[in-house]
This record gives sequence, C-alpha cells and structure tokens, in this order.
Amino acid sequence: MNLEESYIVQEIIDPTESLKQAFRRHASGVCVITLNDAAGSPVGFTATSVTSLGSEPALATFNVARGASSWPALSSAEFVAIQMLNEGSLELAKKMSQDHTKRFLDDDWFVEPTTKLPIFNQVNAVLICKVRERHEVEANAVIVVEIVSGLLAEELPSLLYHHRGYVVPGERQS
Repeated sequence: MNLEESYIVQEIIDPTESLKQAFRRHASGVCVITLNDAAGSPVGFTATSVTSLGSEPALATFNVARGASSWPALSSAEFVAIQMLNEGSLELAKKMSQDHTKRFLDDDWFVEPTTKLPIFNQVNAVLICKVRERHEVEANAVIVVEIVSGLLAEELPSLLYHHRGYVVPGERQS
C-alpha cells in the first residue's frame, strides 16, 4: 500500500505543525498535579502528559513547561500527587489550568496527612509520589516519580482531552 491508497489525507512537512496536528488527534487522560512550595502553600496544575513508566518499581512521568507558574515549586519539590480526573471534574480541570492565584480558593480539597499534599475531592484516583528525577529539555522538563501510595474513589468515566477540548469517553468498544 502506498500513500495514495491509504487513509492518510494530508502530509505535513513542518515538524512543529506535524506534532501539534498529530497530538490533537490523540486523546489523553486529564490529571491534576499538586504539590507544596517551599513555604508549604499548595501549588497545582492540569496535566495531560502523565504516563506510566513501569510497575516494578512503580514509576510514572509527566511533563511541564519550565515557564509555568508551578515550575519554581516543582523544581525542588520532594513529593507530588497525581490526581486522575473523571467526568465530574471538568470545572476542576479548567480551574487548575487558569489563574494560579485562584486554584486553591474553593473548599474542594483536603490535606493528605502523611505528605501534606493538597488532594481534590472529585477525582477517580490519586497517586502519592516521590520525585525521583527531573530532566530539563529545551524550555520544558520531564519529571519521573516513584509511586509511594494511592487513593481510590468510586470509578467514574475518565475525563479526556482531545482536539483542544475536554471530552468523556463514549460506549466501550471492547
């Protein structure tokens, strides 16, 4: 089969545009990452770059722009919480991607007793993580974390990010 016989409809030569267009077509799970800054104040942001790295040991990664408001705290944090969002978490996802000074004003979170991390109420699951490595790449960073423990809530359909918008999965295909 060649390009003319495939379902491919467009070739994009520019690498940046290729990346943007391809990832707009790739749905990602939506998470909120929370941590504390050096003074103990809560910090957090919405992330769609979270992925499992391995299970023995239990590792995950996520990416962040080093120009983000959360980067100063994240660059030295020992622990973070990865919170998987569900269909009821849309407003939380939006809030955590907007003005960083307003992210923790509502009474929709609590403090995890062991690590003192801020944890939001309406999520599917939470992973309490120890930061293991930080890799600075261009204007971004890849954060590698080791899972310390987890918290599970009633499982609801996951919140996804697809084509620059939030969606909830439809009927399961298999």
